[in-house]
Amino acid sequence: MYKVNEIKELIRALDNSSLEELEIRGENKTKLLLKKTASSASAPVSQKQDTAQAENREEQAPAPVFEQQQEQAKDPASAEKETETKSKADTSHLGEITSPMVGTFYSAPSPEEGPYVKTGDNVKKDSIVCIVEAMKLMNELEAEIDGEIVEILVENGELVEYGQPLFLVKES
Repeated sequence: MYKVNEIKELIRALDNSSLEELEIRGENKTKLLLKKTASSASAPVSQKQDTAQAENREEQAPAPVFEQQQEQAKDPASAEKETETKSKADTSHLGEITSPMVGTFYSAPSPEEGPYVKTGDNVKKDSIVCIVEAMKLMNELEAEIDGEIVEILVENGELVEYGQPLFLVKES
């Protein structure tokens, strides 16, 4: 899902370009469609149209993009997403290993080597579980809890935020 600031940047970029329409399809079958409307386009309205037609067109201006997204009908993908949300709520009893900084997540010390941990591995408080690269510095992240890795929540090479959960751990 896009953040409001990202959508605003896309709208500004579309306004400053010669494109009339921009469509972006997400991984989970979400679709973001941005269109320039007649009022936002800099081209003048044709002189052949009478004023009544022009007024009707202004009254029927499309709804903002974020309102259109909320009106999307529920499909199997959104039902699946709700199921995932419910299953994540059921994991609230699990411990989390979170990112201490903004950076890039790496599951292994180098591309040639295997990951530090996999699902099902047991970790100790001082076990290294991943690397978070920030400003060209490779920061090894320790588990800080004892337990079993239940789920790895991010992909190798993915950007992570401060406080973002990286691993779910069944504490022992």
